[in-house]
Amino acid sequence: MVKAYPVILTPAKCGYVVSIPGLDINTQGKDIADAIFMARDAIGLWGICEQDENRAIPEPSVTEPQREPGELISWVDIDFGEYRRKNDNRTVRRNITLPAWLDYAANKANINVSGFIQTALKKHLQVDKP
Repeated sequence: MVKAYPVILTPAKCGYVVSIPGLDINTQGKDIADAIFMARDAIGLWGICEQDENRAIPEPSVTEPQREPGELISWVDIDFGEYRRKNDNRTVRRNITLPAWLDYAANKANINVSGFIQTALKKHLQVDKP
């Protein structure tokens, strides 16, 4: 489910400081586009950490937050499930069974079996995620 959180962009010497008042987190970006990208990343990371700790993610505010003169308000959308899928690069240990002769041949050829299997799975599944 996609949610949109209001953010406040405050001009700074080197870009913008971004405050996400509903979540009490901050980030920064070198320009407006980067600031919004960084806000989405901060919200996504914060949200999946909350989920991992079995804490509820607050619903976004439906009202515009208070701002000071010169500050900008924007809304940043995030799909926490999609964010997790794109950014969860943890490795998992998987035991596989190979015939001894095949394991021997792979070792003799200096083939990293884990890397080879990852490459083969990506090709078979037609995914290009690093």
